[in-house]
Amino acid sequence: MPCEHCHDTGWRVAPGQDSGRVERCACWRHGVAQTLLSGALIPPRYRNCELDTFVTYPNPRLLQAVERARRFIDTFPVVDKGLLLIGPPGIGKTHIAVAVLRQVVLEKSARGLYYDTRHLLSTIRSTYNPVTRTSEVDILRPVMDAELLVLDDLGAERPTDWVEETMNLIVNTRYNDRRPTIFTSNYEDIPDPENLDSLLVRVGFRMHSRLREMCEFLEYSGPDYRDFVEGAPTSEELSQKWEMQPRRKLPARSSVRARARLKQGKSDLGWSGGRAGG
Repeated sequence: MPCEHCHDTGWRVAPGQDSGRVERCACWRHGVAQTLLSGALIPPRYRNCELDTFVTYPNPRLLQAVERARRFIDTFPVVDKGLLLIGPPGIGKTHIAVAVLRQVVLEKSARGLYYDTRHLLSTIRSTYNPVTRTSEVDILRPVMDAELLVLDDLGAERPTDWVEETMNLIVNTRYNDRRPTIFTSNYEDIPDPENLDSLLVRVGFRMHSRLREMCEFLEYSGPDYRDFVEGAPTSEELSQKWEMQPRRKLPARSSVRARARLKQGKSDLGWSGGRAGG
């Protein structure tokens, strides 16, 4: 059914004007926002994430993260820093990050983009296949140019020279162009180069330093929302589980071999982030 205001032209007469001055119709702006949202590559599982539907409970650090996410939306694009959400799996980091991305795209008509970090790196690698027609630049250019980028699960990829250099290229380019980025990570931010499960070791010293400059770190823990198999949990259920739950550490993912090498004094991890403990 045609729009009653613009008859699908995208333009309507501005209210209160007798001179025939026109302006963009709301239906046109809605269509642009929906097109931008479709291009943001948000996975179907997270397509309807909103901060208003995110169930919270009396957890000060979680509430601080949600409040900071709301302020980010309100002030975008005039934001000084991006966000880095840190904590164990299942506590809502991706929900918060995607909710911010969705709202910024819909309300500010910004060009946004979502990538799981492992999927992004895998997609870039696939361009090195000589039979593919997609080039590395074809993948990297939208990532560099997005007005808001969400990189999910930072540090999950096994650290290698190539991973570190590629991620540093993306992060430094966005930093220099003053384009905000929202990251999530399961790895704890502890300043210990000997801890193979720390964010510092997983992403490398250079990138960790850059993240400190370009992001506000929001680290929190809590019960796993995925443990509630029968629908979304209530605030009361989450609060009760949070009170009963021991304060768990973030997941350990380093290999047995790597830990053994550290115990034997062989601290060279074989990647350009440096020597652990050096």
